[in-house]
Amino acid sequence: MSILLSDASLKTYKQLLPASLAIMKKAEKYFTDEGTNLNDLAEMRLIEDMAPLTFQVFSVVHHSVGAIDALKTGEFAPPKMPENLSFNDLIDMLENAEEKLNHFSDEDINSLSGKEVMFRMGQIEWSFTAEDFILSFSLPNFYFHVTTLYDLFRVKGLEIGKLDFAGTLRIKN
Repeated sequence: MSILLSDASLKTYKQLLPASLAIMKKAEKYFTDEGTNLNDLAEMRLIEDMAPLTFQVFSVVHHSVGAIDALKTGEFAPPKMPENLSFNDLIDMLENAEEKLNHFSDEDINSLSGKEVMFRMGQIEWSFTAEDFILSFSLPNFYFHVTTLYDLFRVKGLEIGKLDFAGTLRIKN
């Protein structure tokens, strides 16, 4: 069995991004019921020198929808993150990203196999094939930020587990 570019990228994004959204919505209910200011949560960090939840959510979107866009355009760079994002902005961001992912088809993605993707950040320029961009750059970053989002809420007491993280599994029917 061969694994296609869409299997590694689009299907993974469509599995874990909605799972992240579900965690955010579960957190919204839990912390609202607890009387916690949700916008304070938007700025929470695992440790002082680590980026806050706002950056984690923004990066989940950037390394999914942004990665698919990069496959199409051949260019990927760190975008400018909006300032003063609220907790509700983060939920909206994930909902919009999920909608965008649902507009891509496996055929759209697989037609981009072998295409060059250039990563640019300041003086750094790295050239990837589409497959290597996804497997060695985009997916590791995507998983990192999804995991950090999960960990931020878990450490704050939200009752979530591996199945919350994993979302809807692609099981054999």
